[in-house]
Amino acid sequence: MATAASSLTIASSFSEPRTQIRSSKRSNLPVLQFSIPYKANSRSRRLVVRSVSAPNVEIRTGPDDLISSLLSKVANSDGGVTLSPEQHKEVAKVAGELQKYCVSEPVKCPLIFGDWDVVYCSVPTSPGGGYRSVIGRLFFRTNEMIQGIDSPDIVRNRVSFTALGFLDGDVSLTGKLKVLDSEWVQVIFEPPELKVGSLEFKYGFESEVKLRITYVDEKLRLGLGSRGSLFVFRRRQ
Repeated sequence: MATAASSLTIASSFSEPRTQIRSSKRSNLPVLQFSIPYKANSRSRRLVVRSVSAPNVEIRTGPDDLISSLLSKVANSDGGVTLSPEQHKEVAKVAGELQKYCVSEPVKCPLIFGDWDVVYCSVPTSPGGGYRSVIGRLFFRTNEMIQGIDSPDIVRNRVSFTALGFLDGDVSLTGKLKVLDSEWVQVIFEPPELKVGSLEFKYGFESEVKLRITYVDEKLRLGLGSRGSLFVFRRRQ
């Protein structure tokens, strides 16, 4: 424990010598001084107290502070695309702290249901596939990434985009959710459906994902994919 330097000086109108107590170390911290007058034996004494200010220390009191920190780190990052490797590590660190506050058996928590914005993923192509790859982003500008979970077991993923700078569209997936244990779920998706302008069609094959729910509350949900992808979902207003 660090020892802050302080001194206490008692100045008296009596004739006894001045008593002074000092610590063995000096500090460059600013010193505050104030006087407290009092009387004893009909003579006035003045107590002079010297103290030092404590350094500012960031104290996190619970999940709300961690949520605010996490959202600030992923804000305006195009779902994590523009973050540096060091910034991704910072996001993962805060998410790791937040999961300590997760409810037991989150897969059974009714708060998982509803519509969520995908505000971050550590692997850009995990939500949206090729549309979010390096080449895909040259032609498709992502507008929204949304996941809806409907009771009891329906999952809806949708990525909306603007193609070539002028053509609006979206790609969506609908899947069936299966609970694997107290934290892990499996979703089997039907082939994706693509809408671009007046065109609408399905293509490809079924797909499967496994996701561990590491935190959920009224505002935020965290997910960890089976291959290590970290997802941050924020509940839509």
